[in-house]
Amino acid sequence: MSELPNCPKCNSEYTYEDGVLFVCPECGHEWALDSKEEAVEDQRSIKDANGNILTDGDSVTVIKDLKVKGSSSSVKAGTKVKNIRLVDGDHDIDCKIDGFGSMKLKSEFVKKV
Repeated sequence: MSELPNCPKCNSEYTYEDGVLFVCPECGHEWALDSKEEAVEDQRSIKDANGNILTDGDSVTVIKDLKVKGSSSSVKAGTKVKNIRLVDGDHDIDCKIDGFGSMKLKSEFVKKV
């Protein structure tokens, strides 16, 4: 049996092959051993719910009512958020929402304006 490489993102040893890609079941990272494709994979692009690529400074609209942890109110669908910042992590958008202050949002719950 051939030795599979560890995941370059989380260093997990439980990787497996899926066609021409290697997949990490722990963090979900996919990569190819070709160095050109790995360099493209490192330039992670964050997409909204419709598949549009988001960049720093974009304006987005919330597409679903979102409960705010530690508060009895929620961010309503249709709320416009201006001047977003993209960050690494599970919640990949850092922003300020009027009436709520600084928040982190998941890109899957917004659409680009």
